[in-house]
Amino acid sequence: MGSDAVSLDLDKKTREDLDLIKSGVVMGTVSKFIDMARKNSLWPMPFGLSCCAIEMMAMVASRYDLARFGAEAMRFTPRQCDLMIVAGTLTKKMAYAAKRIYDQMPEPKWVIAMGVCTTTGGMFNAYSVVQGIDHIIPVDVYVPGCPPRPEALIYAVMKVQDLVMKERWEPGKRRLHGHYRGRDPKYGALPVLESGPKVLDEGNPEESGKPTWRKGYFGG
Repeated sequence: MGSDAVSLDLDKKTREDLDLIKSGVVMGTVSKFIDMARKNSLWPMPFGLSCCAIEMMAMVASRYDLARFGAEAMRFTPRQCDLMIVAGTLTKKMAYAAKRIYDQMPEPKWVIAMGVCTTTGGMFNAYSVVQGIDHIIPVDVYVPGCPPRPEALIYAVMKVQDLVMKERWEPGKRRLHGHYRGRDPKYGALPVLESGPKVLDEGNPEESGKPTWRKGYFGG
């Protein structure tokens, strides 16, 4: 009676998965197993720009404990990350750095826009602020709020996990994901400042069809 009462609280898909595990045999496609591994081992790239970053830090701390979802391994190098969390007001001066970090992350990768300033520019309708990070990089999940609570960001991570589970593993194929105004001819991509680190090998420029994470860079 007690176990039946508990099972009623679970959704249909969870009950089916539990029945498979109890049988001792789990069958599925290679793509599904890879998606399960990716879902439970997201490595976020924290890109904190203002007060939203404090809520992002709280999400990883012991009170909210993002480790419950397997996404606590934040790395401050884009080479090792697959989930970029942009938290705060993005100025046009920082837009180049944000896009460069995104380009250096290996595929597959996802982006969370945290807070109203990141998603729309917020109350800073000024010449120096990007009015939405989706003008320069694709965004998969938007988190409204000023600032959003850590629970809201955890929910966004869970939505990214849902997207990961729907991903089909196709080696060597680049995918179009998220919402990106650069694909819309009405808006077009926002030009970013050409400053900062330079490409070491000028004969091998950064192009959409070539992985950027294999190249070497130096501060210019």
